Amino acid sequence: MASNVNPTVRRRRLGQELRRLRELKGMTAEEVAERLLVSQSKISRLENGRRSISQRDVRDLCGVYEVEDHRIVDSLMQMAKDSRQQGWWHAFGDIPYSVYIGLETEAASLRVYESLLVPGLLQTPGYAESVIPGTVPELAPDQLEKRIQVRMRRQERVSEPHSPLRLWVVLDESALRRVVGSHLIMREQLEHLVEMSRLPHVTVQVLPYDTGAHARMSGTFSILEFDDAADSSVVYIEGVTSDLYLEKTNDVHKYTIMYEHLRAQALNADQSREFIAEAAKQHADSTD
Repeated sequence: MASNVNPTVRRRRLGQELRRLRELKGMTAEEVAERLLVSQSKISRLENGRRSISQRDVRDLCGVYEVEDHRIVDSLMQMAKDSRQQGWWHAFGDIPYSVYIGLETEAASLRVYESLLVPGLLQTPGYAESVIPGTVPELAPDQLEKRIQVRMRRQERVSEPHSPLRLWVVLDESALRRVVGSHLIMREQLEHLVEMSRLPHVTVQVLPYDTGAHARMSGTFSILEFDDAADSSVVYIEGVTSDLYLEKTNDVHKYTIMYEHLRAQALNADQSREFIAEAAKQHADSTD
């Protein structure tokens, strides 16, 4: 369940407000860095919400921007305090994609394109137990268990009774055919996928092989959207050593158009359910 205070989202909102104040002052990040005797990269990281920000940082920045309204300063200081609280995921230790989890926890809707595997929010425990060590083979057993627990906890956003995450998935056929773990695990996974796709807030579409070339053959991505107008949409692209978060309006627009092309090329929801169910039967036949 989403907490009342999400530190990741608080950092984003605070960073956006600090950027707005800097731009109103007509200053560059480099000029601010020179005034505070810090690196320009620190100012950039504070503004994009990728690092924690202290109340002292806020005080110093408000001083540079000559913010005289104490109510604004107090509000920003409180946001800085909230941003340093820990989300539920921190209890599991160092999770490399914790920034993404924070965004996903607060998101109202999520659009995902996956080319090779079933998205984490729709994975069964058996599938997760097989796919995680396959994609990150150097994980120690205790770290593997934590990753699985985090993945299962993330799925609570989809099953929330009052405000579930609106999830739309476009899935390449290869994710249905690749045998992760065993044919039995795949059968159970695909049957689960069919059942989840029946939920009113979950849509799954399949891109069959015979679709041919499509708009995102270069890799997977996700688009996160938020109910609060203060939170801009984010495009998330997972990397091996670092992840990419795109928040500029033009970037988000391009990926949104790309996603619409993928949806148009994919089978519709009913056809996709039938396609997935048939793939599950084929895996079942392979276990006999």
